[in-house]
Amino acid sequence: MKPVACSILVLGLWGLASPNPLLARVQTSTFDDLWQFAEWYDNDQNPVVQSVLFSGRFQYEYARVNDSGVSRDQWNVRRLRLGVRSRFFGQFTVHGEAEFNPQESDPFYVRLTDFYVQWSPGASFAATVGKHGVPFTMDGSTSSKELLTIDRSNLTNNMWFTQEYMPGVSFSGELSNWRYHVGAYSAGSGNREFGEFDGSAFSLVSLGYDFGELLGTQEATLSGNYIYQNPDPNNTFTRQLQHVASLNFKLEDARWGTRADVSTASGYLGQSDLWGTMVMPYYNLTSKLQVVGRHTYLNSEGANGIRLARYENLLTSGRGDRYNEIYLGVNYFLYGHKLKLQSGLQIADMDDAAADGGSYSGTSLTTGLRVSW
Repeated sequence: MKPVACSILVLGLWGLASPNPLLARVQTSTFDDLWQFAEWYDNDQNPVVQSVLFSGRFQYEYARVNDSGVSRDQWNVRRLRLGVRSRFFGQFTVHGEAEFNPQESDPFYVRLTDFYVQWSPGASFAATVGKHGVPFTMDGSTSSKELLTIDRSNLTNNMWFTQEYMPGVSFSGELSNWRYHVGAYSAGSGNREFGEFDGSAFSLVSLGYDFGELLGTQEATLSGNYIYQNPDPNNTFTRQLQHVASLNFKLEDARWGTRADVSTASGYLGQSDLWGTMVMPYYNLTSKLQVVGRHTYLNSEGANGIRLARYENLLTSGRGDRYNEIYLGVNYFLYGHKLKLQSGLQIADMDDAAADGGSYSGTSLTTGLRVSW
């Protein structure tokens, strides 16, 4: 796409923010009707099958990245996932979802994402078996449907397991203001389904408490999560990290909020130890228009321990040892997180002490559409 077209899309996002209560009510009613098509069956009175729902997401974006006068731009179907979520006997959920790439004929089918059975007799307890998400770090605990920035931070890109969905068993829930998640997962050789189970395993323990009532805010959750992975050269579902510890804070009120992450990780098989911070304040200008800022810092104990983010990597494929990023973005929610436009400008640089191709100092602009069911 031409840069001028990208600018038009960004300006259009701002133009949509003009307050018009009547138009907003018409849009909401229309979106309600459209999203009801995803409810294939819904009957709480049926003792066997309570619901059969279409699930998925479509994310399309344009990105332009520049470093020292060299630039690349790209239209990209960032994510296309389609599936079905069903609820049985009032306590069981079966969810299957797959990812596809319509830009490529081979492979069009990319992988299974979710494929699990969950037993949940109440909000305080859920047991999940199968391939499902592994939530740790601030952005790694946030679904791509609900990200406030157009993509996850580079802290999460380096210290989270970016495959996201792993075969395993987990237990999670909420008890009063406490939230917990405990799980064990396969970390072996990855494939498009459940992996080869030829490596080792890793475990996750996460515990959080919401101080919102005490502070008089909608939410103020402090969470700690810890990963232990048994090192194995066959672990390709995951990063080469033996220990990952992350402390996250999520503060939200009616008009403003902030999210923060302090994480550290110890590597193996040549991956250096890492630590980093991320802080992400945001402010709701209207009920639909939101501005977001973010600062990310990463440090590697040894050379070549840090990867660049997705689009930065188009220009610089090498690795470095110190990374700084400032992000400024704007979001327009047409139908909450189910239908939104997002744009973000990133200014980042990475030092490369080894001087072997990882140095970067540039900007990237990404703007896109996010749709989810």
